[in-house]
Amino acid sequence: MNHNLSHLHSYPFAKMNSLLADSIANTACSEIKLGIGEPKHPPPSFVLDVLQQNLDRFNRYPTTEGLFELRQTIAHWLEKRFFLRHVNAHQQVLPVMGTREAIFSLVQAVVNHGENHTLEPVVVMPNPFYQIYEGATILANATPYFVPCTFENNFKGDYRAVPIEVWSRTQLLFVCSPNNPTGSMMSLDDWEFIMRLSDKYGFIIASDECYSELYFDQPPIGLLQACTSFGRDNYKNCIVFHSLSKRSNLPGLRSGFVAGDADILKSYLQYRTYQGCAMPIPHQLASIAAWQDEKHVAHNRALYKEKFALWMEELGELLDLRMPDAGFYFWIKVPPLFAGDDEAFVTALYEEANIHALAGRYLSREVNGKNPGQGYVRIALVASVSESREAISRIRNMITKD
Repeated sequence: MNHNLSHLHSYPFAKMNSLLADSIANTACSEIKLGIGEPKHPPPSFVLDVLQQNLDRFNRYPTTEGLFELRQTIAHWLEKRFFLRHVNAHQQVLPVMGTREAIFSLVQAVVNHGENHTLEPVVVMPNPFYQIYEGATILANATPYFVPCTFENNFKGDYRAVPIEVWSRTQLLFVCSPNNPTGSMMSLDDWEFIMRLSDKYGFIIASDECYSELYFDQPPIGLLQACTSFGRDNYKNCIVFHSLSKRSNLPGLRSGFVAGDADILKSYLQYRTYQGCAMPIPHQLASIAAWQDEKHVAHNRALYKEKFALWMEELGELLDLRMPDAGFYFWIKVPPLFAGDDEAFVTALYEEANIHALAGRYLSREVNGKNPGQGYVRIALVASVSESREAISRIRNMITKD
């Protein structure tokens, strides 16, 4: 077996299961799941119709690069959404079976242990983070470097504080904007700074933008959009990940794409022809329909906006709630009643209110003796508006009972 498997952390939800193994939920209340970021809004019916109408296409092997019609649809969506001058559908777009596997496989494809790379490769990532960044890095036999996202740096991470010796070994930088779990967004100045670092040290910037369509007023600035703003239409050393999971409430479709630097994607496509993760043709046709429609996305945003407003209005004075820039998570500071103990808070939510949440420490790693996720809890506003009202009522009762 790969010896690096022993270095992997348990997944956050496995840690939660262990934490609650001896706990008993309050069965007088119905279960409300706010721990996993799995959208619960109904998927668009017209997308499901396309899938149903093309079930006979499952008798054909899909190609790794996908249908040109899908790549072209994605290219047009990118151009319109991010004000890009031109995206080459042949060379700068690649459909993938969900961004989770794409993020993992990209790391395996780009980390280089060759003769010209004598130093141990480093992959830089935010902290807290999506755990696939770390796991993919470890299994690529590289070293993760964690940039703490804290209140002091607006939960974005201070890349200016990363030592030069780390950048000199860095081959890949992960950025998540809007961030999971903190909800922070990169500004144009932030993008410019890390692009200048990339130019100087030659590393790839991989931007996870899976929450980019869940915003309140101002759409997040994407990495490719920043490239265009600075006249970098070849997107050199820049890669973005997008998905239909959050945007269109289709997590089970496993449909996303990678776009950006054509040279990187050319080699990555070759890697993927061996890996074998090609999207089934019915999924591709359904994806075309989803990417071509914005009405259902606007409706989706409106539902999340309603729920955030409800939580802020009803619990804003009782909990340290901070409105995220975008996304569907609250990154909540643990109330004083629980003395900053995120594990104690999520255990109480489960035992007293039958609400599932996620301890922040499970999404983070300790850096210089401090875990930036400790003392925080992630709440995913994925449940219905009515369930949200019920969850708010239970939490209010729980923290005011004395």
